[in-house]
Amino acid sequence: MNRVRKLAYASMGLVIPAAAIAYGLLPASAATAGPIKGLGGKCIDVAGASSANGAAVQLYDCNGSAAQQWTVGNTDGSLRALGKCMDVVSASTTNGAKIQLYDCNATGAQKWTVSNGALVNSGSGKCLDVTDKSTANGARLQIWTCANSTNQTWTMPGGSTPTTPPTSSPTSAPSGKNLDDPAKKEVAMEIVSAAENSSLNWRAQFAYIEDIGDGRGYTAGIIGFCSGTGDMLELIEAYTGTKPSNVLAKYLPALRNVDGTDSHSGLDPNFTRDWKTAAADPVFQAAQEAERDRVYFNPSVRDGKADGVRALGQFAYYDAAVMHGYDGMRSIRSRALAKAKPPAQGGDEKAWLNAFMDERIVEMKKEEAHSDVSRIDTAQRVFLNNGNFDLNTPLDFKVYGDPFHIG
Repeated sequence: MNRVRKLAYASMGLVIPAAAIAYGLLPASAATAGPIKGLGGKCIDVAGASSANGAAVQLYDCNGSAAQQWTVGNTDGSLRALGKCMDVVSASTTNGAKIQLYDCNATGAQKWTVSNGALVNSGSGKCLDVTDKSTANGARLQIWTCANSTNQTWTMPGGSTPTTPPTSSPTSAPSGKNLDDPAKKEVAMEIVSAAENSSLNWRAQFAYIEDIGDGRGYTAGIIGFCSGTGDMLELIEAYTGTKPSNVLAKYLPALRNVDGTDSHSGLDPNFTRDWKTAAADPVFQAAQEAERDRVYFNPSVRDGKADGVRALGQFAYYDAAVMHGYDGMRSIRSRALAKAKPPAQGGDEKAWLNAFMDERIVEMKKEEAHSDVSRIDTAQRVFLNNGNFDLNTPLDFKVYGDPFHIG
């Protein structure tokens, strides 16, 4: 197994205004309506389906009612339901300020942007948040300092979030199908699994768990969630938010205590057994996939699209994020900018991806566990040299000397 990644969740917050790239809601020409889903798979809802000013905005079981049909893509950045707008009470910028429905007025209290799955209020710079991380029907929504937490993560109508900023030039958009196309995404999962598990069968890895001696504690699941890097904690918090009675919930205090270390304190002797038990639960499998997408896949593909690279480039970003963490991938990208420019900045796509892969190799060789860089040189670089920017199948490649074929 080769599952080492560099994450620092214990000290990393989501500082939206200064550090994150915030993407506006869909342009008016692409306006769409539907449910916005959040914690526990529940929907943003207007209490009592009331259209009165001041009606509470809450979390509630998804039911397809008009009170849960939110229109995004409005030119004023608003989120609309029942003919009115999602609004911060009294235009407050204070943590805990509640969310209500109110006459649309184009103020900052009603402007929202999407960043890394969060809905950021433009007037306050804070994130739409479920009070106390409650999954109870009627849990009130509020604004709170952005923290990249499960109670601040939202899925927009259609099951995704916008992927390019409204200022992007149409001429810089990648051609062909992007990596988030279902067939392309399946290919991406198989290539990563070849490197991580020596198998194309990534779905067989939900139950995987071991300490591989890399200083990150237990490594587990479909992309190697680690007990020492915070992503395993986030995963089990999300799982527990959906299914409170799950077999892993009792380990949450221990996972918080060992975050940032390789300690097994409070986890042994039964954590690995219970992880494998949970892995048979479709709810836990769905949670693993959702966290993989939220933390690694979606941000990487979004960044690839913004840089004007096609599916291969988007995959190169994602594979780097899996190994080095999303911040690590962004650091690799920053260093590559000193050597080349992405297509969105007028650069040549092949030259840019070669520069990115070169910097990725430099990063990999900083750790002995990554000294074999065949996942770049005999896989991704092969696709690039063949001009397969769209990552079209069939694909023949090698990782660690083992041959693989994706038809």
